[in-house]
Amino acid sequence: MLGWFKKKFSKNKDAVAPVDEQVQETIITEEIPLPQNVTPEAPVIEEPVGENEEPVGEEISSAEEVASEEPPVIEEPVIEESPVSKEPVTEESPDSEAFVNDGPPIETEESPDVEKTGIGSMFQRLSTKLSMTKESLVYRMDTLFLGSKEIDADLFDELEEILITADLGISTTIELLDDARKRVKRNSLSDPKELRTVLKEKLRSFIMESDKPAELVMPKKGPFVIMVVGVNGVGKTTTIGKITKKFKRSGQSVLLVAADTFRAAAVAQLKIWGERNGVDVVHQQEGADPSAVAFDAMDQAVAGKYDVVIVDTAGRLHTQVNLMEELKKIKRVMGKRLKGAPHEILLVLDATTGQNAVSQAKLFDAAVDITGLALTKLDGTAKGGIVASICRELAIPIRFIGIGEQIDDLRDFDADEFIDALFGEDSYKQ
Repeated sequence: MLGWFKKKFSKNKDAVAPVDEQVQETIITEEIPLPQNVTPEAPVIEEPVGENEEPVGEEISSAEEVASEEPPVIEEPVIEESPVSKEPVTEESPDSEAFVNDGPPIETEESPDVEKTGIGSMFQRLSTKLSMTKESLVYRMDTLFLGSKEIDADLFDELEEILITADLGISTTIELLDDARKRVKRNSLSDPKELRTVLKEKLRSFIMESDKPAELVMPKKGPFVIMVVGVNGVGKTTTIGKITKKFKRSGQSVLLVAADTFRAAAVAQLKIWGERNGVDVVHQQEGADPSAVAFDAMDQAVAGKYDVVIVDTAGRLHTQVNLMEELKKIKRVMGKRLKGAPHEILLVLDATTGQNAVSQAKLFDAAVDITGLALTKLDGTAKGGIVASICRELAIPIRFIGIGEQIDDLRDFDADEFIDALFGEDSYKQ
């Protein structure tokens, strides 16, 4: 499960994961509104950089200087609506106004430890969680192939409809069908049932081509900094909490940074995740310049000798030019204070939005150079084909997939595991 982290943290490969707690922690699946009578606290961590600490990046005199840098014009609406989806949402509660609802958060127990359940059961859980995509893609293909005696134009027409409905996208679908047609012309493919294997392996190749985790390495000095971005409602803060848990289990010290200073209760929600995971959270008052928060966090991360820093940014629509410029500023400020930061820019996408997720990824990538993706809510959509479409069109590796509310339902993405679970033995057979 921690394959990607093992590659990143080779310097700590002798670290022993902490023993499982007797009392499992409660997982937050909805954001907690900040009480109106509570004044936002001052920054939790105020350790100054040591006198003998060598500067890591370019010198900047103070956070005030960062804030004084001419900022982009921020549009008045603070919280934007997430893209509308007709499909059920079964994972994280949205980072939007819908977050402020009546009643306490829904509490969910953590899933059993992998060592206790075994790899087989975890694989089976993944297969079960992908049931909606399997029904819309694999089951329908199996039914089509089993009911056809030969490969003809009608079969390809029906197959095209199935692939597009599962949100593989037009260009990805065309490439899949063109490859199958070429095989038929070469007489290397004649039985409709053989098409299943051909399509399965072609989809696997699309995903494998974008899997380039080895290119990301730990910095020689200082912490590994992850900047998390995305539109409203995709589950960024919840994803950060679950990623933090993974790092803690692998023996890393983590510092969370609340650079979402605009959304109501964003800081409160991140602080709760910090308490749950036993990690520190850098934050300022509501409405503070997010670049200044990030600036202070880099100082505190170096002084505190943290292994990992995860920066939470405010949700924004990919079409909002001014807010995208703000992201560039946050990235630029971190790079000036800590050379090379952020080392990973993780874009969180909602799988239920289908092809709109591809558009989001392209514009975020153009703004801040995305290095990895986290695809959430795969268990609540029949559009799981978006995984192959994203990998083929963007060539950006998928780091995590979210398939539920439990802590282990944020899975390290493995192309072989995903394809095998999607086309598993429990698929429809004669």
